[in-house]
Parts: sequence; structure tokens; C-alpha cells
Amino acid sequence: MPHTFALSRRLLPVAVLSFTLVACSGADKPATSAAPAAAGAPPQALPVVAAQAQTQPLTDRLRAVGTLAANESVLIRPEIAGRLARIHFEEGQPVAAGEVLITLDAAEHRALVAQTEATVEANRLTFERAQDLVKSNMLSRQDFDQASARLAESRALLARHRVLLDKTVLRAPFDGIAGLRQVSPGAYVQPGQDLVNLEDLDPLKIEFRVPERHAAAMTAGRELRVRVDAVQGREFVGEIYAIDPRLDAATRTFALRGRVPNQDHLLRPGMFAQVELTVGERPQALVIPEQAIVPRGEQLLVLKVVDGKVVPTPVRTGLREPGIVEIVEGLAPGDTVVTEGQMKLRPGTPVAVRAAEAAP
Repeated sequence: MPHTFALSRRLLPVAVLSFTLVACSGADKPATSAAPAAAGAPPQALPVVAAQAQTQPLTDRLRAVGTLAANESVLIRPEIAGRLARIHFEEGQPVAAGEVLITLDAAEHRALVAQTEATVEANRLTFERAQDLVKSNMLSRQDFDQASARLAESRALLARHRVLLDKTVLRAPFDGIAGLRQVSPGAYVQPGQDLVNLEDLDPLKIEFRVPERHAAAMTAGRELRVRVDAVQGREFVGEIYAIDPRLDAATRTFALRGRVPNQDHLLRPGMFAQVELTVGERPQALVIPEQAIVPRGEQLLVLKVVDGKVVPTPVRTGLREPGIVEIVEGLAPGDTVVTEGQMKLRPGTPVAVRAAEAAP
């Protein structure tokens, strides 16, 4: 008996420890059963910024690039050789049509004209005497014909020498601005040598090309607007005056020319220009903010909010204006689309629109 009691006293701490472990294990069970309840709670809605699709009028504009050219442009060149006697214009200054620009030394040509005039007079007198003699049969018909031919020949030679004399004076063919001269007085010039350029700067021409799909909309008289980098903040309004009837088979474009007023001469030939034309009006275009568009490969999506959840929706876009884009297919007026926070959203994600932006 003593031995048995001693053994029981040794086992008592072990029994108490076992009871404590079991009690602790039983106390953990309610916490474990509570975990599935937390996991089954609905996910929290994510805050996003959204806007509604609305209709507004849009203008279908065509933009192209072109080059400005003078209304008329010519290089003044002599048709005959000679010494340059005098320059009558100032570089960079206006000149009028018919105004003398350059004269060549005409002494030799004046002498040839005078010589030929004397020959013409002598041949005229000979011809008149031959007329009297042939009437009285004192002169053969052959001699009379020769006298007539010599008179005609001398008159033709006189006309030629007078034309050459006129070519020693170079005149402006139209109103314009004289350019920079390439020669000085006293220089001996050859036929076809560049002397000075003349430019008509008001109006200016602009040439540009547009795709073939706009061929039906392009008509003479249509208004165009021109901007150039050299004149910031200024827009020049002109009109189309000519359309090339032939299409470029390689680029599928065709050329147009327009005129742009340039009274203050701010525009210069050769400038690069941006051209804008109105080709149509859309009074009821459906638009959304452009930041709502999400590109996915070759497809464009918007994240539409339906019953508080995100629904990715493919769309087809049309015209674009600063800050907005037209939706041709995929949305209806009044649809709400996410404009900020798209990267953290997945299909079906609940969202809370915290600050809906006004439609543009």
C-alpha cells in the first residue's frame, strides 16, 4: 500500500498536464469554426472615377501636311548675250508688272536696226520703180519678183533686229517682290543665266495630298485652315481652287491646291504647313473621355459599370477631339465607364464611383 500511494502521487502532475492540454485544445475549436464565416463575407467595393457616355455634336476634320508656294514665281533670265548695263530694282522690294528690272547694252542692236531700216528704205524705192517699169513692159516679171522679195526679206530682218533690241530690256512679268540678284552691273551675261527671282506673295498657294476615301468630299471652293510653325498662334483661312483628277496609284492619294491670303506677307514660299478641312458634321455623336479607353492588343476596351460591377466591353472608336473620343459601337447613351483606376480592376470586381466626372 505505501508503494501504491507513492506511485499515484508521482502520476498526478502528468494527469493534470494532460487535462490542461485537452482543455486548451477544446478552447481552440470555436476560433476555427469562425474562419469560414470571415472568408464568405462579400468583397469590399473599390473606389473608382467614372463618367457617363453622352451625345454631342462633332465635326469631322481632315488634317494633312503641305508646302506653301508663291502664287507666281519666275527666274528672270536674258534671252540674248550682252553686257549688263543697269539694274533698276532694289533687292527685296516690290515691283509692278511691266516695270524695267535690267537693261543690257543695246548699242550694237540699235545700229543693226538703223542699218536694216536703211536697207528696207532702199528696197522699197527699188520695188516702187519696178512696179512702174513692169506696167510699161520695161522690166521683166522675174526682176519685179526679185525686187518684191528683197523688200520683204529686208522688212523681216528689220523686225528681227527690233525684237533683239527689245530683248535688251528685261521687265517684270507680274506684280511681285524682287529677290536677291545674282549679277552686278558690267557683267557679261549669257542666254538663260539666272539674274534675279520674282515672287508674287499674295495670295500664296498651298499643295497637299489627301487619301482617296475623301475624294467625294473634296470640292473647289471648300474652306481650309492653315497653320505654320513660323507664325505661332495664328490661323490662316483659304480655299481649295484646284483638284488633280489623277490618283497616285502607289500612295492612293490625290493632290489639291488652295489659295491663302497673305496681305501682311507673314507666310513665305517653301514653308511647311498643317492643313485642316471640314469634311462632315455629326450632330449626335456618342462620346466618352479618352482616358476611359483601355487597349488590349489590337482591341479597344472600356470598363463599363453594370449593377456596381466591372464589365469589360469592346468598343469601336471614331472621331477624336482633345480629351474625348467618339464611340461608334459598343456603348449606349447613359452607360457609365471607368476613367481612372482601371489597372486594379478585374471582370466582376465591385466598384464604388466616388467622383463621377461630367461628360465633356
